[in-house]
Amino acid sequence: MSTEQLDPIPSFSELGIAAPIVKAIQEAGYETPSPIQAQSITPLLQGRDLLGQAQTGTGKTAAFSLPLLSRIDARQKTPQILVLTPTRELAIQVAEAIQGYGRHLKGFHVLPIYGGQSMSIQLRQLQRNPQVIVGTPGRILDHIRRGKLVLENLQSLVLDEADEMLRMGFIDDVETILQETPETRQVALFSATMPKPIHRVAQRYLKDPVEVHIKSKTSTVDTINQRYWQVTGLHKLDALTRMLEVEDFDGMLIFVRTKNATVDLAEKLEARGYASSALNGDMNQALREKTVEKMKAGKIDILVATDVAARGLDIERMSHVINYDIPYDTESYVHRIGRTGRAGRKGEAILFVAPREKRMLGAIEKATRQTISKMQLPSSEDIADRRVMAFKQHLSETIESQDLAFFENLITQYQEEHNADPVEMAAALAFLVQKNRPLLPVKHVSERRQPKDKPERESKRSADREPRQTREPRQVRERKHQPEEGMKTYRVEVGAADNVEPKHLVGAIANEAGLESQFIGRISIMDDHSFVDLPDGMPKDIFQHLSKVWVNNKQLQISLPDDVPAATNDRKTARPPRKNEAPRKRLSLQKERSNAGSKRR
Repeated sequence: MSTEQLDPIPSFSELGIAAPIVKAIQEAGYETPSPIQAQSITPLLQGRDLLGQAQTGTGKTAAFSLPLLSRIDARQKTPQILVLTPTRELAIQVAEAIQGYGRHLKGFHVLPIYGGQSMSIQLRQLQRNPQVIVGTPGRILDHIRRGKLVLENLQSLVLDEADEMLRMGFIDDVETILQETPETRQVALFSATMPKPIHRVAQRYLKDPVEVHIKSKTSTVDTINQRYWQVTGLHKLDALTRMLEVEDFDGMLIFVRTKNATVDLAEKLEARGYASSALNGDMNQALREKTVEKMKAGKIDILVATDVAARGLDIERMSHVINYDIPYDTESYVHRIGRTGRAGRKGEAILFVAPREKRMLGAIEKATRQTISKMQLPSSEDIADRRVMAFKQHLSETIESQDLAFFENLITQYQEEHNADPVEMAAALAFLVQKNRPLLPVKHVSERRQPKDKPERESKRSADREPRQTREPRQVRERKHQPEEGMKTYRVEVGAADNVEPKHLVGAIANEAGLESQFIGRISIMDDHSFVDLPDGMPKDIFQHLSKVWVNNKQLQISLPDDVPAATNDRKTARPPRKNEAPRKRLSLQKERSNAGSKRR
């Protein structure tokens, strides 16, 4: 290991975070606090006001969420924490994070409130008596004026990205909301910059605040080529495998969030023929040092590690760093990619970014003052070309370096016995050698082409065609739902009774899972549930997230049934037209997907 001198970092439990919150953050993969978390948690736990200056992506959400949730009374069914954010997207992101941190608090609820969402939906959700409200100033103020959001028992108020709220013209609304809160409430204000209006708000509404200033270490080595891959499907492992096929790497460090993920990914890479090993905090020091020494000696080519396990790691042959899981903050990203490109050597850094993580990508680019270029996933043809080159090179090296006399005699003997053609024999041997790594392109699930008759089907529906007359509903027959090769059938708890259509499901899944709509298979809509074919191998975190996604005011609650019946009209169950409903055209599968893919749900 490196001899870098590193200051000891306290654990979350040592900072005084409540046990249920510590359990949740350990499950989420946090191991040690970021700088802003380490400096903010203690004063916020003590009930002090706080004025924090830090850039986006430094871990502010956890910095205020963890201590404030530790002080919450989950039995009290009134809003105790209010978080104001400048945008709808940030409100949703913060609410999801807080819900995750509080998952082990019994009876705990958090509610995001923002403009653009139905007011009636928010009013119904407010009746569930959430303890935490996260929202944009305008909509929060609407509910306060309607008397639907009462803040008389509010304990803490957080102003997140206050300078951005000032820029967007929300500062007057913010001050009005502050005046509606109890004098005894705690205030935490976070801002990347401190313009005069923000400083004035801090002076007026914060009482003897603790001030925290975090200066981002924005320097990244110029010798590191930084790229990102937009996660477009469910198979991150398949994408990683393709990259390993075409990237010229000596040693590689792959970062994941959790200790369990290091072991799981290392085992899967080993099964694919790569010399890999896990490196995490559960390993004792002797074993970690032994693993690193194997990497230095070339006995291991890939290390799969967590942030803490890789602290101070300095291995000369480390040519690539891959962020398989995006880091929680920009400091971690700078630290991660700093494991390559050292001492003037060139390095490669690749970041996997899901659609919902684009905000963090922007924060990283802003903090590092560098643009990270987008990369294309290698195609099957690229992989096949690479394998052919490697095969030829390996063949030449073997001919030059090995004593092949015995094998030459064996081949000659076979040729005489079977009157075989030498080229044909060589081809057969090449096939045997490359049986598990084909030299011909192999189509992956995500490369499936649409049916060849698609243009014909769509051409039959011209733009000026008259609407089809409404037909009597035909009776739906039940049969075994057989997914396509490479797909798996999932059940979701929304159906025709919820007015759901295939495009609703396609749009929600495509946006929330980061899956391109054309890779979503057959959809069968029943009365109170539906079946959806998705690519096999869905990661656990995406599966859990999809369960909580809302479609037509109802959660999907996705599950994997053992025996899935489905309607024979695979797209939707036929129903009679509602009263005063005009006949409508039936959209083709491809058109529905196209429509859904262009909408965010």
